[in-house]
Amino acid sequence: MAEISLIFIPFPVISHLTPTIEIAKILLSRDHRLSITFLVIDIPQRDASLASLTTSIISDRLHFLDVVLPPNQHSQSSKPSGIAAIESAKPAVKKTISDLVVRSQSAASGPRIAGFVLDMFCTAMIDIATEFNLPSYIYYTCGSSFLSIVLHVQKLCDDDALDIADFKNSSVEFSLPEFSNLIPARLLPSMALDKDFSASFVGKARAFRKTKGILVNSLVELEPHAIESMKLDRSVPPIYSVGPVLNMNSNTAFIRQEQEKEIMEWLDQQPPASVVFLCFGSRGAFKPDQVKEIARGLESSGCRFLWALRQPSSSNVRFSPPTDYEDFSEVLPEGFLQRTYGVGKVIGWAPQTAVLDHPSVGGFVSHCGWNSILESLWFGVPIATWPLYAEQQMNAFEVVKEMKIGVEISLDYRLEMGGKQAEGSGIISGEQIERGIRDVMQEDSEVRKKVKLMMEKSREAVVEGGSSYNYIQNFISDLRTNIGL
Repeated sequence: MAEISLIFIPFPVISHLTPTIEIAKILLSRDHRLSITFLVIDIPQRDASLASLTTSIISDRLHFLDVVLPPNQHSQSSKPSGIAAIESAKPAVKKTISDLVVRSQSAASGPRIAGFVLDMFCTAMIDIATEFNLPSYIYYTCGSSFLSIVLHVQKLCDDDALDIADFKNSSVEFSLPEFSNLIPARLLPSMALDKDFSASFVGKARAFRKTKGILVNSLVELEPHAIESMKLDRSVPPIYSVGPVLNMNSNTAFIRQEQEKEIMEWLDQQPPASVVFLCFGSRGAFKPDQVKEIARGLESSGCRFLWALRQPSSSNVRFSPPTDYEDFSEVLPEGFLQRTYGVGKVIGWAPQTAVLDHPSVGGFVSHCGWNSILESLWFGVPIATWPLYAEQQMNAFEVVKEMKIGVEISLDYRLEMGGKQAEGSGIISGEQIERGIRDVMQEDSEVRKKVKLMMEKSREAVVEGGSSYNYIQNFISDLRTNIGL
């Protein structure tokens, strides 16, 4: 029977919820006296795939509770709908926590609540944990280097009265001891560079320092200097580098099993390491002009390719995901599918981990979401960077300039949610795309060698005695110490 329990509050989008569930599973496997309850907040336009993900998990020590907000509690503010909903969910979350605490106290042998584990966008819930005299922890779904940048920028804003939004489109670069390159401020996330949201961005970083610890989905061997530098800052709580935390199950719905079978059969027919895979995440899609340039670059490269091509949502809702095309010929150049028949395959939804694991895949054109970077390393596939939104521009910079595990198509391309091109992001030409594809597919390159080395390090980190394995043990031990057990 569980002795202690944790309350997880994830940011309820698939790219955050999936790795958060995975770290919860790891914690449960490492301590059989632990149970975990997820509070999944019902944000406006919540992705329907979240329900299929949570209902597919059956465990007597892992539970999911929906926190449903009354209609009048959905904020009408100008903030992004998901973040605004997290703020307005505090009363409903408090009521749910109160019920859990009462239940825990009334059960003589029930588990004792040991604290909150919060997504980086859910720091508003620290106040509730404090009300119940419970410690808070952050599960940071980005990398350690990006976390160190965020904390550094927040400190600059507080100490020097800077307005981070002034860095938008600027040529300002700042230095950190753990980085060998100057960091372009214009690569910070759109949220940080927007006058309406920059204060919230800095405020969340400030809140990180109030917690008892930060679990980061990374490994020390990938970002050693970032971990060490944060240890030297006494205002930063303990950092637990617990990654890579990956979800290897690519099936998100039963209907897609036939699609995956068709894709895998096509890959089986290709030579080893001969296929470049283009996939831009759960929300990545381009307008027709950019699609045509991608097609031109692919055709000119002469490389075999598997291209996950999706259609931007027609909705004006910020978090609306793209959809699959009914007919690819409506957006691709005339004759493209015929000219590339047998060499390439255009698909909609992609089972990303299964594709990256296939021996015929030799390169990955990616939006540089952190989950995708970790997956590419796990399977030893080098990246050609094409960031779209969130922190991906900074991730792309790190991949190319610092980690040297990828090549550049772009570092500063930027989309708004829904596929609208951000101000200042021009069309990336077919020539630029062709060059990036040729670079990432180059045999025996230094990048490819570095990726293979990091593949080995990633796998060593999570097994018994590895760095991430030990950090998880340290977290579990500290969890008990922090509540006096």
